[in-house]
Amino acid sequence: MPSDFLELLADDAANNADATALDRVRTVLFECLFHEIADERVSSLFAILGFTGDFDCYAIAGYPARSAVRTRKDIEKIVADFGGTCVTADYQVSGLTVAAHDSVKSHITPSAGNDGTAEAAGAASSRKNRGKRDDSRNAVVALVHQSGAATPEVICNTVAGAFAADRPLAMGPQLAGAEGAMRSVRTALYCLKAAPALTVTLQSIPRPLRTDDALPERALIGDTDARDELVRVVYGSLTAAGPDDPTLRTVSTFLQFGGSLEATAKELNVHPNTIRYRLKRAAETTGWDATDPREAYVLTTAIALGHMVV
Repeated sequence: MPSDFLELLADDAANNADATALDRVRTVLFECLFHEIADERVSSLFAILGFTGDFDCYAIAGYPARSAVRTRKDIEKIVADFGGTCVTADYQVSGLTVAAHDSVKSHITPSAGNDGTAEAAGAASSRKNRGKRDDSRNAVVALVHQSGAATPEVICNTVAGAFAADRPLAMGPQLAGAEGAMRSVRTALYCLKAAPALTVTLQSIPRPLRTDDALPERALIGDTDARDELVRVVYGSLTAAGPDDPTLRTVSTFLQFGGSLEATAKELNVHPNTIRYRLKRAAETTGWDATDPREAYVLTTAIALGHMVV
């Protein structure tokens, strides 16, 4: 016999496979994911909605071009047409001010792989409805399990027209199971929340935003996955060769001196070509280039976090 609310809900939906019961399951499922609950009971809710076994899935999150209801219906239909399974929900993004919203609009880069027609329609509808409703914080989250051949990038670019074209769109990583679904949703939502900060270091914000596009900003607002990647992967790569290896000190000094090869070489008492070589090697091992302003910011954040937690 079911022993708690989630089990009761799953039992109700299993015995009453009507739209109302499934809507209740969908609503509670997303509330669990939003609150980072991903145990076996949540897996049961997923199974009721067609996400069976150790399923792969990814999240897409953005702001509706029209109404949230219309956006959700459009996304679900598009994914179904591609042979996938999709569940959607509304989400209110906290802490987003009007000024933050306006700062992002002029920095959005259109999605790659489409002609812009759908997004232009989305932008026109967004402009038409702006002022009629206060939905600047209301986002739509879609969780997609793709059983067909379409890649996450293809699906995301196809559904982009359902979202407001002048606002951020984010895509979480493709991961497995209820735990993976929770983490993908969390990442996509953190990307949306971090988008205003990206205008400080980027001339244009990618659309969609992917995991690495907002790595330091996500870490700064509390995303533990981003913080772990910066410390474990980025900082860890700089320190992997041991305390006698000059890589970490070279990169840190280069960043401290504002990207000056000459000043760094003088401080470390080596030739500038040695600094160039070390920076190139660091870029190969970490995946981030200290000579690029944006990537230098990623490295600066990783080193700062590494010094605090390691």
